[in-house]
Amino acid sequence: MAGRTGEVETDALQTEKRRARIRRSVLVPREGEPEGTIMDFDIADPELSTAGKHRILWAERNMPVLALIRDRFAEERPLAGERIACCLHVTSETANLMRTLQAGGAEVRLCASNPLSTQDDTAASLVVDFGVPVFARHGEDTETTYYEHINAALDLCPTITIDDGADLVSTLHSKRQELIPGLKAGMEETTTGVIRLRAMAADGALRYPMIAVNDAYTKHLFDNYYGTGQSTIDGLLRATNVLLAGRQVVVCGYGNCGRGVAQRARGMGALVIVCEVDPLRALQAAMDGYRVMPLARAAAIGDVFVTVTGDRSVLDAAHFEVMKDGAILANSGHFDVEINLKALQQMAAEVHRTRPAVEEYHLRDGRKLYVLGEGRLVNLAAAEGHPASVMDMSFANQALCSEYVVSHELPLDVTKVPDEIDEQVAALKLQAMGIEIDELTAEQKQYLGSWKMGT
Repeated sequence: MAGRTGEVETDALQTEKRRARIRRSVLVPREGEPEGTIMDFDIADPELSTAGKHRILWAERNMPVLALIRDRFAEERPLAGERIACCLHVTSETANLMRTLQAGGAEVRLCASNPLSTQDDTAASLVVDFGVPVFARHGEDTETTYYEHINAALDLCPTITIDDGADLVSTLHSKRQELIPGLKAGMEETTTGVIRLRAMAADGALRYPMIAVNDAYTKHLFDNYYGTGQSTIDGLLRATNVLLAGRQVVVCGYGNCGRGVAQRARGMGALVIVCEVDPLRALQAAMDGYRVMPLARAAAIGDVFVTVTGDRSVLDAAHFEVMKDGAILANSGHFDVEINLKALQQMAAEVHRTRPAVEEYHLRDGRKLYVLGEGRLVNLAAAEGHPASVMDMSFANQALCSEYVVSHELPLDVTKVPDEIDEQVAALKLQAMGIEIDELTAEQKQYLGSWKMGT
């Protein structure tokens, strides 16, 4: 027992030391509170708030579904008393989700799910203009600061979590287990995170219920396909300013994200090659008109490579060995493990930054390979991520699922977004777009629900 007491004291001391390192106090007037509220945060520069607010309000114009939910939340306050810890990309779109959760009555904290995706001006505006405690700095180191910020978000003692990649959930299960009994449920935003959570559930390691927001139709059919497709090409072009027309673009992975990237690349005149390990997806790529081949063969052909698999070492030493001089390597999977940068580093005689988001690896045989965004999500490391109009649906799911878990007890598993939420998001999006659709007649409903009617 004495040993356990010592561990508790050590944990408490470590928490206080962490808080001392990251604490920044500011007087922030918040709705319903007296002017002079003290709030903790850790951001690059509060003086950037004006530019950040302009960015947030610009995104808001393209997020009408979330705005409709926010208006209802402000009236009904369905999240009153809830504490929500969020580990997401700190962007203008995420800022509007934070505002929506706040409007619903929740106390929120936000940390970054990727060190290169944080918009420092957005973080500043969330703190200064909207009273959201943010713990994120663009380019923060992943060894200490990144996880200090995750722990700072968890210091809220959340009742709900929202994660993008499952780093917050992983930290909860490994380092902050004392918080788990107070949790109702969590939501996961991305494919990689859902894979990790399902692995935890299969191992019996998952200790509180999760909703796979990524698997909602109004998320993965739009965010993953249209969002990743457009924003990946956007990041690639911003980073390099290359012409894609006539270039051989190798897309590694043909899930919803890979399909979106392949389509956008082909639309810009690229000659697209798809590499897959799943025979069904490979067949679909072939039927969609793309060349399909093993990566070992494509490595010698490609001018541009984009990984979108969610797995590690997709581009490895054997591929680097045969790549053309000047080949460009980009990743649009969640973590920076898809391009084996350690192997590439070992092959290089010299590495230097040649453009803001481009690193040149000068290999010993004289060839040069170019890695974008340090191998992290190129759409966020070199651009601004998904367009707001597609994040509108993803974050509408997050907001509505947060409301749902307050009044529903979920099983200890990774579950799907309820169909009624998925359908509500789609209906609200159509409404916002001014699109009307048909409804089934009574006769049609009867026919679809009967097994007796035939030809």
